[in-house]
Amino acid sequence: MGLFRSAATVSAFTLLSRITGLIRDILVASTFGAGPLTDAFWVAFRIPNLLRRLFAEGAFAQAFVPIIGQARSTESHERVQQILDRVALLLTVALMLVTLGGIVLAPWVVGAMATGMLKASNKEGFDAAVWMTRMMFPYILCMSLVAFASGILNTWRNFVVPAFTPVLLNVCMIIACIWLTPYFSEPIYALSAGVMAGGASQLAVQWAALVKIGLAPKISKNLRSAWSDSTVQFLMRQMMPAIIGVSVAQISILINTNIATWLQSGSVTWLSFADRLMEFPTALLGVALGTVLLPNLSSAFAQGKANEYSSLMDWGLKLTVILGLPAAAGMAALSDGLVATLFNYGAFNQSDVAQTKLAVMSYAVGLPGILAVKILAPGFYARKNIKTPVKIAVIVLITTQLLNLLLVPYLGHAGLALSIGIGGCINAVALLFLLRKQKIYQPSYDWVIFIIKVIIPVAAMTSSVLYINNYIDWIALADHPAKRAFTLFTVVGLAVTIYAISLYIAGFRLRHFTQRSF
Repeated sequence: MGLFRSAATVSAFTLLSRITGLIRDILVASTFGAGPLTDAFWVAFRIPNLLRRLFAEGAFAQAFVPIIGQARSTESHERVQQILDRVALLLTVALMLVTLGGIVLAPWVVGAMATGMLKASNKEGFDAAVWMTRMMFPYILCMSLVAFASGILNTWRNFVVPAFTPVLLNVCMIIACIWLTPYFSEPIYALSAGVMAGGASQLAVQWAALVKIGLAPKISKNLRSAWSDSTVQFLMRQMMPAIIGVSVAQISILINTNIATWLQSGSVTWLSFADRLMEFPTALLGVALGTVLLPNLSSAFAQGKANEYSSLMDWGLKLTVILGLPAAAGMAALSDGLVATLFNYGAFNQSDVAQTKLAVMSYAVGLPGILAVKILAPGFYARKNIKTPVKIAVIVLITTQLLNLLLVPYLGHAGLALSIGIGGCINAVALLFLLRKQKIYQPSYDWVIFIIKVIIPVAAMTSSVLYINNYIDWIALADHPAKRAFTLFTVVGLAVTIYAISLYIAGFRLRHFTQRSF
């Protein structure tokens, strides 16, 4: 499967995941609105998600994929299976201990992550967050093993199953929101049951895929042999800087969540819904390309193909520019229409739309940088260099919090989103600078001309959207949801058409995407 086709496949299934995720969030918004209990759910859901990203998808994937890819090329099938068995055993035991500790210490964990909930006036929200945190903490065990399975499947170039399975989480939460709420003392508790069902479903599907290709781990009880394995120990050593690097990003999210709990009630929810919208371009482009590029970059590095390495990086970054810039501009220009059409139902009122819109616009500022990081960081990971991105991440964390001090007093929750966006851009610039300085990546000669040829179509598209948007009252269309959805679809379709025609006039053709020939 070619790179573009692989990336398109991942993007297609990721799009399905994001669409079902939007349906899920629309139901949550219309059913529960934006208040203390909804904030409590997002805080509780963020805790196992934070640990999942810390121990599983982030640090584990960054260290595991290059190592298992090299083992596949140089070791026998029996040795590869042995490595997988031992890694799975240690991962399962470690995460079971973390899960048990999280359930027992849930009140302290919630209190540390959301100090604003410790206020006497917010006791209901705090108690709800603790209950749901305990309910959802085993989710980290499921998702860590899912990340393990995804790493194997992606290394064997099976991108479809890992890209599809997130849909199952959203489906389970939708089912819980619609049918399970009457069975809980607090209706919103049903969402936590949906999260657990979704985690178990994802694990079952991915494990079945491993069985199909003959790589399902055989869990033993021999911890000593697993721990003493040289490859496993190297993986652990690689994971330590990766954990630090991922934890920097998660610490930033934790701090921002904590700050949001001290702001106006609903701030956590507004940020969560804005983040959901920004996940569309981030996942469809950044995550998809990063997932496909990492094993290919690792292979190019292992074979000493420096030109192929730079060519892959060039292709990924140019796709990020040609698709990421219009995504950022479009999200900002059409933020009120997007938020109103998707969330302005039931308990989610006009004020909630306005506040979420501010967060979307703030996030959009940093979208190109955030997308670029998804391409640039694998450039280091593929060479088993995790320390450099970690050092940059620490600097970005400090910078982001300094920006919070400047922005939050004036912009509230939107200041939190803007600081993340600016931090993402700083991260991307620093990674690019070091990749070039260390002569890891040698950009092609035509970058300046390429950017100019992209900016003009982006400007044409954005100005058209802003002009049309002046004549649409998205809130007034609340009583006609079908008409509002059709209007949004029409405006988005017109924007895409204008951009596509402008790109064609600028000289871009479909073969430039598929043949890596920008």
